[in-house]
Amino acid sequence: MMKLKPAALIFALIASMILSPLAFAQSEEKPDHYVRALAAGYKAQFICSGLWNGWKNISDIEADELTGIYDRIAAIVPTLKVDIDETERQVHVAYRENHSPRTAIWNRQTGCTAMPINFGGLKTGAPVKLREFSDDLAWPMGDRDAMGVPGSSPPQLSQIVEAASNNTRYGGKTSAVLVISDDKILIEAYKSGHDLHTAQRTWSVAKSIAGTLIGHSVQEGFSDVNAPAKILQWMKFGDPRKHITLDNLMRMSSGLTSDTAGNRTDPIYMGGASVTERATSWPLLHKPGSRFRYANNDTLLAVHAARSGRFEPYSLFQKLGMTRTYAETDWQDNYILSSQVWTTARDLGRLGMLYLNNGMWPYGAEGDERLLPENWLAYVSDPAGPQPDREFGYGATFWLMNNTPGVPKDTIGAFGNRGQYLIIIPSMDVVIVRRGYDSRATRFDIAAFTIDVVKALGS
Repeated sequence: MMKLKPAALIFALIASMILSPLAFAQSEEKPDHYVRALAAGYKAQFICSGLWNGWKNISDIEADELTGIYDRIAAIVPTLKVDIDETERQVHVAYRENHSPRTAIWNRQTGCTAMPINFGGLKTGAPVKLREFSDDLAWPMGDRDAMGVPGSSPPQLSQIVEAASNNTRYGGKTSAVLVISDDKILIEAYKSGHDLHTAQRTWSVAKSIAGTLIGHSVQEGFSDVNAPAKILQWMKFGDPRKHITLDNLMRMSSGLTSDTAGNRTDPIYMGGASVTERATSWPLLHKPGSRFRYANNDTLLAVHAARSGRFEPYSLFQKLGMTRTYAETDWQDNYILSSQVWTTARDLGRLGMLYLNNGMWPYGAEGDERLLPENWLAYVSDPAGPQPDREFGYGATFWLMNNTPGVPKDTIGAFGNRGQYLIIIPSMDVVIVRRGYDSRATRFDIAAFTIDVVKALGS
């Protein structure tokens, strides 16, 4: 084989680029085009969801949802032009000349869907029908008579909630606080511009919502947490991933490879990629059940597996009176339940009440109805899998506060980015909800806040 000298090699490379249309086209491509597409997808998604899931105004969305975001896109997002179609319930964000804008489309059942890059557009031809609510029903199916007897809340609790709301003691940027006991709201507070019907993205609180939906699927006889997860892409001969169980996925112990801690899923969250094409592709690195590795993909895969049976988030939310909760999907109808749920503080309170009632729901039209298996609370609270090396333990889609001094050992929590918290304390019959727009520089101290609430209620 003839060897080229360095100068000849460089000349040959340049010549090939000149002669090859593909290479020439690639050389024209700027490396930030994909990042700009991600930024546009993020902006379209959050404006769409903020407007029609959360019923927020555009200035609040820009101030709360579009700040404190990923460094990768933070500087780009404010520069992108937005087109809002109120009739069609669509948001379009331009990011590059002569290219289709990034588009997010709203529907009343699953909220907003981010369409893929270079999506050509969709017209419905008629105004999109809005979701119907039942606010006039008695709490918790509606909002009537939700509050406890005036004066029944300890004075110390009011001081604690005020400190959280004013961001003076626990850090962060609080948007909502809610405490429930004995089936009633003891106290609630909202930041200016928010109220009991303002929905926010849950971020990773969605993982615990996913665990609840899987529990309902188990109760209905469609899922088995101890059986191998039914992922079609893993069923081929010789694929070791076919031995991963639903339980492994729910406990963040699948053993699958993930690129970063937390397993950033930018192509799905911002890029319009589907769950099936991205989350199912990671190879097995460790024996299932042997290591804890917090990963979005584990939850996405658990939900994908559970959907092989009947899996209807909207239906369960309606049963619980969670009428302002939206579990969003990708454009191929796969639920993005690792993060992409929008809900209100009161709806999270309702979810917590389901666990206080050990999976029974006595408040609906059907009377006492078992929505979760009788042992589901014990199951999600059990640190049976490998544990994280951090302050809180992990059960099955819920964090555990069993080692937090001053907090009952049966306390479990759903935790999400930017300060989203749902705390459930069965032994005290208490649910605590805290929503926020925290940044990495100012995080809310959920342990200190929970300790103080417990102390106040105990007194």
